[in-house]
Amino acid sequence: MSTENIAMLRCAAEYLEMTEEHSVENLVVRAESYLDEVALKSLSSSITVLHKSEELLPIAERVKLVSRCIDAIAYMTCQESQFCSPSSSNSGNNEVVVQQQSKQPVVDWWAEDLTVLRIDLFQRVLIAMMARGFKQYGLGPVLMLYAQKSLRGLEIFGKGMKKIEPKQEHEKRVILETIVSLLPREKNAMSVSFLSMLLRAAIFLETTVACRLDLEKRMGLQLGQAVLDDLLIPSYSFTGDHSLFDTDTVQRILMNYLEFEVEGVRLSNNGVDLAGDMERVGKLLENYMAEIASDRNVSLQKFIGLAELIPEQSRVTEDGMYRAVDIYLKAHPNMSDVERKKVCSLMDCQKLSREACAHAAQNDRLPVQTIVQVLYYEQQRLRGEVTNDSDSPPPPAAVLPPKLSSYTDELSKLKRENQDLKLELLKMKMKLKEFEKESEKKSSSSTISTNPSSPISTASMGKPPLPRKSFINSVSKKLGKLNPFGITPYNGRGRTKPPKDRRHSIS
Repeated sequence: MSTENIAMLRCAAEYLEMTEEHSVENLVVRAESYLDEVALKSLSSSITVLHKSEELLPIAERVKLVSRCIDAIAYMTCQESQFCSPSSSNSGNNEVVVQQQSKQPVVDWWAEDLTVLRIDLFQRVLIAMMARGFKQYGLGPVLMLYAQKSLRGLEIFGKGMKKIEPKQEHEKRVILETIVSLLPREKNAMSVSFLSMLLRAAIFLETTVACRLDLEKRMGLQLGQAVLDDLLIPSYSFTGDHSLFDTDTVQRILMNYLEFEVEGVRLSNNGVDLAGDMERVGKLLENYMAEIASDRNVSLQKFIGLAELIPEQSRVTEDGMYRAVDIYLKAHPNMSDVERKKVCSLMDCQKLSREACAHAAQNDRLPVQTIVQVLYYEQQRLRGEVTNDSDSPPPPAAVLPPKLSSYTDELSKLKRENQDLKLELLKMKMKLKEFEKESEKKSSSSTISTNPSSPISTASMGKPPLPRKSFINSVSKKLGKLNPFGITPYNGRGRTKPPKDRRHSIS
């Protein structure tokens, strides 16, 4: 007898009815004594016996071999694990304990042995452990090892047709749904990357909606700890009309996060800075939008809907949103002006940095109204800095530090450029007015010349053209109007007749 064959021997003895009624110390008695004295005395041998009993059902259940192995495993794991606590008085401090354990994750040696069990027996073992006082948050490493081993081989990180048999797909779907039902409810008990992996597998295997929504809520609770790769969930759509990434799932995760923030579900004593956490989430979502913006299949409604969910207080600057908008406009060049205005309305031009303003002022993809707003707010910012500099007292030191001197040089340069732009704008306005006046004169002259019923035109046609006045005649006429000698003219024409003895020749 050994731990490898004791389960088979016990079930065979039961099937053949090899009891004491037929012979003394028959096989049933000998198998039972071996189980009690050897097999069920150690954790590894108990797991081995339980694993061998999976093929001997339902006889193994009838002889209570499965239940005895489960009780022995639960008892010994609770004796050896650090997560077992018989008293539940400190259950309110689970959050603090989970954070301490997450810093230094410890995987017990028996966790790897449990991964050989079938999912139904594995579930019964964990339930028996929790019934004996094993903390649920301590099941995280065990579930992680079991999921990594049982869900191995799934192509959940890319697109393509499913390369899995329907029977195997059903088995893995049951495994995944069972693992999700056993996940700890405490925050930080599982990492966000592990939850993201489970969510990708749930979408790929088409599990129940409740299973996927549970994983989305868990990710929303810990969204501040996520990285960009955790949100890049493939859509697993095998037609070319859909986007590469599942934006609807990310949108629901973000809505769960906002719901937790608003309702105050987060514990106040967990030591997490909510403002800093929200700022991290804002940067994460801006990077996610910049990543999906290059996809041509991302519709305008999805892009705007996801951007509108990002809270305003989480966006210190608008550089990330401007980057996402610029990438989206570049990937969708056939957008109308109205659509481009809608996309650009997602960002607040007042929160753009100087580098972003300089880039946006020369960006041809942006609408003209957006560029004007950027220039206006930048001018207001410079004007405010100038007034602040003039109101502030002069520094005591005569020599400025290099950073401040470079800042003042840059500020003066921007002022000069601003003045130059103003002058150029005035010149353009003057040229535009002159052009309008010339166009009005040309239009009026063309109308007069083309109108035959005008009395001016008929009178001018009857008279010969007047001789052109020379420059000397015009000057003499102006000098005569000055009348320096005060002689009043006696005729009505205002001219004095020249004397008769005036010489008409120049000697």
